[in-house]
Amino acid sequence: MKVINLVLNVIWLIFCGLWMAIAYAIAGIICFVLIITIPFGIAAFRLAGFMLWPFGRTTVEKPDAGAASCVGNVIWLVFAGWWLALAHIATSIPLFISIIGIPFGWANLKMVPISLMPLGREVVPSDEGFGGH
Repeated sequence: MKVINLVLNVIWLIFCGLWMAIAYAIAGIICFVLIITIPFGIAAFRLAGFMLWPFGRTTVEKPDAGAASCVGNVIWLVFAGWWLALAHIATSIPLFISIIGIPFGWANLKMVPISLMPLGREVVPSDEGFGGH
């Protein structure tokens, strides 16, 4: 299973992972520059790492995430989440055009909810998560 994840991650990295990770890193840098939004920057960098190498990992809700995560997700959605979600959708379109890219297009679309509301989530190995990638 690890060999399959390695192959999938390398293909993902080449066709969309690098670009999506750069988008999340840009969001994180902007959040760090604005200082008050550093917690959003931390979430953006965590997701940038996930975008680079997602197969074999998943995100799950943190059991101790509270109301602050909910409020933070609304703020994130307004200022960064919507354009990251659009980037996932735009990246998935060319992947769907090729037969080999279809699974990666679906994987990209599955990341839209994570891009919209990342706070209160953590990245874990798939065997610890629910339902894998």
